[in-house]
Amino acid sequence: MSGTLTAADATACASRSYEVQQLAARVASCAEQAGAVLGSLGRLELQAWQSPAGRAYRTTLSLQAASLRRARDGLQGAATAVLRHAQHVTLSSGRPGF
Repeated sequence: MSGTLTAADATACASRSYEVQQLAARVASCAEQAGAVLGSLGRLELQAWQSPAGRAYRTTLSLQAASLRRARDGLQGAATAVLRHAQHVTLSSGRPGF
């Protein structure tokens, strides 16, 4: 490649960057949805249910909440990484492989 950026190359790169930005937005939306479910789990604790079954329920619920929290955090990190990649795609326009 001669290092010259053509209008077609710039358009293709902008299109790829936009698609990657859309992916980042979808991943961020998934993280937000996981956060909303996490909030809902917190309202399901049923603290008034004081029995062995109630304690087992809250223990199981807290384990599920911890797992969902890790998943949400991972999705947030993925959204950030994908958005960073979209910016890299824009900056690296004209280079082969991008």
